[in-house]
Amino acid sequence: MVSNGKAAARPAASGARTARKAVRIEGVRAASPDKSISHRAIMLAGMAQGTSQIEGLLESADVLATAGAVRALGASVERTGDGHWQVTGAPQWRSPEGDLDLGNSGTGVRLLMGAAARFDLTARFTGDVSLSSRPMERVLAPLRLMGVTTSAADGGRLPVTLNGSARLNAIRYTPPVASAQVKSAILLAGLGAEGETVVIEPEATRAHTETLAPLFGADMSMERDGAGLIARVRGGKALHSADMHVPGDPSSAAFPLAAGLVAGTGPVSVTGVMTNPARFGLYEVLKTMGADMTITPAGTRAGEALADITVRPGALKGVEVPPEIAPSMIDEYPILAVIAAFAQGVTHMTGLAELRAKESDRLAASAALLAANGVKVELGEDSLTVHGMGPGGVPGGGLVKTLHDHRLAMAGLVLGLGAKEPVTVDDVAMIATSYPGFFDDMAALGADIG
Repeated sequence: MVSNGKAAARPAASGARTARKAVRIEGVRAASPDKSISHRAIMLAGMAQGTSQIEGLLESADVLATAGAVRALGASVERTGDGHWQVTGAPQWRSPEGDLDLGNSGTGVRLLMGAAARFDLTARFTGDVSLSSRPMERVLAPLRLMGVTTSAADGGRLPVTLNGSARLNAIRYTPPVASAQVKSAILLAGLGAEGETVVIEPEATRAHTETLAPLFGADMSMERDGAGLIARVRGGKALHSADMHVPGDPSSAAFPLAAGLVAGTGPVSVTGVMTNPARFGLYEVLKTMGADMTITPAGTRAGEALADITVRPGALKGVEVPPEIAPSMIDEYPILAVIAAFAQGVTHMTGLAELRAKESDRLAASAALLAANGVKVELGEDSLTVHGMGPGGVPGGGLVKTLHDHRLAMAGLVLGLGAKEPVTVDDVAMIATSYPGFFDDMAALGADIG
C-alpha cells in the first residue's frame, strides 16, 4: 500500500503548447474515468461505515483535492494501486484542523459543503483564484434553509466558513438555476435531515448522486416529471461501504473523438464511455450534424450504462442547438464550438447563460478562441453562433487564452490539429484538473502537440 495515500508523482504538462495539423489521427483509447462520479464516490465512501474499494478513480487534481478534504474531515482515504483507492469512512465527520482547499474544483467544493453540512463541525472552504471567483450562494442559500450557518466573501464567494448541524431540517426546494451541483449538495445534506428532503428540477440535470448514493445504503430516489426531475432523500439512514468501478467520462471522451471528426485520417474509438442521457447531449447534437458515429453498448458500471464510441472523419453540417439540451452538455460547448467551425453552414447555440459562471466566462472565451483563429462568430448574452468553414477550412495560426480553464485549453489544441496553421494555447497546466491522461491519449492517436 502507498502509505501517504496520494497518487504517484506524474510530471504535469505546463506552459504554452502548440498543436499542428496531424499526419495521422486514428486509434483506440479507453475512456478517462468520470470526474463527477469520482468526486461522489470519495464523499459517500468517506461518510459510510466500513471500508469501500473504488476501482478506476480519476486521479486528477480536482479529485485528489476532494480526497484530501475528506481525509481532513476524518475518513481514511488511501491509494492502493493505479486508480485503486480504499476508503474507510468516518460516520461522524470532525472539524478539520486547517482550511479545506479544493483547488479549482467547483464540483468538489459545492458537493462537499452539502456533505459536511449534516455534521456538528466548522469548516472553512477555499480554492484557487479561478474557483474563488465563482458563485457559491446558489448552494449556501438552501443549506441555510436547512439550518446551516455560513459566512462568505463578497458576492457569496470563497472563502466560505460553514457551521454544520446534526439536526438539519428537511426542505422542499426548486433551484433557480438548473444545477446538478446544487441539487447534489442539498441531497447530501438531506442524508442527515429529519424527514424527507425534496429537490424539484424543472429541467433535469445529471443524476449521479441519485444513482450512486443508494449503492451506499441511502434512502434516495428520483422520478421523471416531464422534462424535469424530482429527487428525494429520507434522512437518518446510516450509510454502509460499497465496492465500485468508476465509468468512463463522456466529457473527457469528447476531445479525442472531436479530434477524429475534425482531423481524423481513420476511425477513432473511445471505449467504456458512460451514456447517461443527462450527460450525453453533445453526442445527440453530433448525430444531427451528420457525424459518422457508431455507439455500441458495453455493459454497466456503478449503475451507469456504458458504450464504445467510434467516429470517422466526414462532412458535418451546421445545426440549431436548442436551449433545453444545455443541462446535458453544459461542459461540452467549447469543443462543440470547435467542431462547428469545421462544419458546413451555421451552428447556433442558445440557452448558454450558465457558461458565464464556469471556470472562466466560458461563453465569451469560446467565441474568442474561434475568432483568434479566423472563424466568424457572433456572441450574444446567452448564445453563440459559429459560421462553419468546412473540413480543413479553419485558418488557425492564433493564440488561445485559456483563462485557467481546462476545457478551453483542450478545445484549443483540438482546433489546432485540424486547422491550416498551428494553434498555440497559452497554458495547459490546468488540464490535469480533469483529464490527466489527455496528452498521452492524444499522442497515442498521432496528435502533433509540442
